[in-house]
Amino acid sequence: MIRSALAVVAGILVLTVASFAIEAAANPLAMKLFPHALPNDSAMNLNVPLKLFTLVYTLLCVAAGGYVTAWIARRAQVRHAVIMGTIEAIFTVAAMMALPGHAPLWSWVAGIVLIIPAAWFGGMLRANRS
Repeated sequence: MIRSALAVVAGILVLTVASFAIEAAANPLAMKLFPHALPNDSAMNLNVPLKLFTLVYTLLCVAAGGYVTAWIARRAQVRHAVIMGTIEAIFTVAAMMALPGHAPLWSWVAGIVLIIPAAWFGGMLRANRS
């Protein structure tokens, strides 16, 4: 039971740290490379290509979190990864409600819908390796 909880927490930690690290590097770089299209944070929140890039790297981070969750869980690996993805989807719904203007609605919804499949994919990758 403790190993299961630790596996899920570790997966969420991995995806959160990885996602924020990429965002911390990518956002200033994007603003520097495209100063006319991205003059400030508000412009970044409305830029569709940047939001798609954000969605892709976030889903890759969720898949990495699912992989780590499955690796630590050892048994019922995919189930643990899906539980981790479900918890992350709930966190994302809470963030969407707390930060309604932070991103377009389509971006929030796409993320919420794809989080569990991404976590499942990461869990499946690990389960197939063992």
